Parts: sequence; C-alpha cells; structure tokens
Amino acid sequence: MAGNKPFTKAKWGMAALVLLLVLAGCGAKENGAGQTGNGTGTASENTGNTDNKGGSQESGGKSSDPEALTKVKVVLDWTPNTNHTGLYVARDNGFFKNHGLDVEIVLPGEAGADTMVATGAAEFGVGYQEGITQARIQGVPLVSIAAVIQHNTSGFASPADKNIKTPVDFEGKTYGGWGSPAEAAVIESLMKEEKADASKVKIVNIGDADYFTAVKKNIDFAWIYYAWTGVEAELRGDKINMMYLTDYSDKLDYYTPVLETNEKMIAENGDIVKAFVAGASEGYAYAIEHPEDAAEILIKAVPDLNADLVRASQKWLSPRYQDDAARWGEQRKEVWANYAGWMFEHKLLDKELEADKAFTNEFLPE
Repeated sequence: MAGNKPFTKAKWGMAALVLLLVLAGCGAKENGAGQTGNGTGTASENTGNTDNKGGSQESGGKSSDPEALTKVKVVLDWTPNTNHTGLYVARDNGFFKNHGLDVEIVLPGEAGADTMVATGAAEFGVGYQEGITQARIQGVPLVSIAAVIQHNTSGFASPADKNIKTPVDFEGKTYGGWGSPAEAAVIESLMKEEKADASKVKIVNIGDADYFTAVKKNIDFAWIYYAWTGVEAELRGDKINMMYLTDYSDKLDYYTPVLETNEKMIAENGDIVKAFVAGASEGYAYAIEHPEDAAEILIKAVPDLNADLVRASQKWLSPRYQDDAARWGEQRKEVWANYAGWMFEHKLLDKELEADKAFTNEFLPE
C-alpha cells in the first residue's frame, strides 16, 4: 500500500468546480442518513444498506436495537491505515452504537471524500485542513469537526545515502509528487528561508507510486507521513532523512487529517453530528490508551493490511493523536488562520479564509 499523500491528489481548481456543479444539482435533496454512496466499496464488512430507519438519536442514547440506530456513512480519505484506527475502534467496540449510530466505513473511490461529504453522499469524512480551506474559498460548505492528529506529522523524506538533510540540499535533486500546486509552493518556501534556489529542483509527477520503488528509480525525495511510510522504512531497515514541515515554519503546522461534515448536516442534524464526534472521540481515546489492542482491532477489520506495520505505526502515532491539546480533536483558530494566510501569500487561494466558519469544536465532548 502506498503511503498517504499529505495533500489530496486532485487539483483543486477542477475539484471545487465539480463540487459546486454537483451541489447546484442536488440542492433539493435531503442531506441526512439514507443517501447512497457514489459507487464506493466498503472498507470492511459492515451494515449493508444505508436507509435511516431510526431517525435522529440524542447523543448519549444507549439503544442496542439495530432498528433504532441511525445509519450513517464515514468515508475515508485513503485506504485504511492508522490515521483511521479510532473510527474502527469506535465501530467495532460499540462506541458509535452506544451513541445511537450504526456507522458504515467506506472508501472514497473516484469521487473523493470531500465531494461525497459536500454533496451528502456520506454524512462524515476524513479530510484535510488544506482541502477544506480550498473548498470554502470556492463556496463549498465543508466544516472540520475534529482534528485526528494534533500536529502535522508530514515532511520530505529521502534515502539517507542521497545526503538530503536541509532544504538547501534540494538543489539539483528530483522531487516526486502528485501534481498539486501546493507542493512547489512548500518546496520554494522552505528553500527561500535557507536562501536556496528552488528553480534547481526538478519536480515530476509520480501519482500514487510507492515511495520505496520511486526513490530507487527516478526521484530523490518525496512528501510522506512518517506515521506510515516512515515507520515502514524503519521496519524495512531503510535509513531515511526526514524533514518535518513543522521544523521550518509554524504556519505549516496544520491539521492533517481531520474529521469533516457539511454545514447542512450541522444545521439540520446537529444531534447526529454530536453523537458521531462523541463515538469517534471515545475510539481515539481508546487508541491513545491501548495502542496494542487498537492495532489488533484495525488488523482484524482490514486483514489485507501489513500487520507488523500497523502495530509499529500505531505505537508511533497513538501519543500524537492528542499530543499537547487539552482534549482529542481540539482545533485552534490560529492554526486555521496561519495556514490559510500562508496559502494566500503563495497564491494558492483567491481570497482570505473566514477561519471561524471552516472548523468547530462545539461537538467535542467536554
């Protein structure tokens, strides 16, 4: 399995246009449990259909009757990995059910999580601060409802023998990415701080190619999440140099990934949103306190995953879910404003973000 991309793969200009067109066409549709997915497969065996037979449940409801549970979908951003462990724990340990929800975890397919959540094809999704920021600038009403990981754990990785230790060392090297304008902007930003020449970096599009294969063929460095690809390098015995974005700029310490929904869901089904966040919060709290058990839950739910990688990744990531925040999922306005300001400064946004509307902490448990 390829490592997670720190940015969504689609170019947002086109993606946002598609979202707006679909939203315009779906304006009359109900946005609640009961919407069907866009042909996506389930991430693992689960509940079957998505009809809403139970109606909305108050968060904290303890019904165990399947007919009384509200069926909802949460769509992943990528193939299942330890970013998602809390969701699987919440589903398989009954935390969602304790809050009146029957939650189906589905894969994003071609549509992507942001599109499915924005159009109501899924009530909830795993997204990214950068994607939500882009969407809101384009008028797409996505909202982040919890930060899965408190600090950005992504950065530029390269085999140790390539001797890339600082942004200055990018000069004369080849970067393998997936075609987002943000990639070049981040590289240029880091190199500018080090008074290096970004024009001396060759950028090629490798799509979803495996990092370990790509660095042996045609690239020198790539952008990865350490929790998955970095930990896999450790297990392989491959020595890498890792440059975390947070080591170079506070503005690049953004929330990635996050849990998201849309404004209509919040306005019309706030009790369901509260129940979902409560269950997810309990799932991630369990993964924080019991990383070994949580890893086994994910392995059982998705047996195709590399079990050794899941266990090692979970051990590395569990303490970083909440990190220094007062509670799991907490988001700060300055984080949203700082990164949006950085994006605007680098011409990745057409206008400034109204940060207060992009996220909310109101559904997090006290």
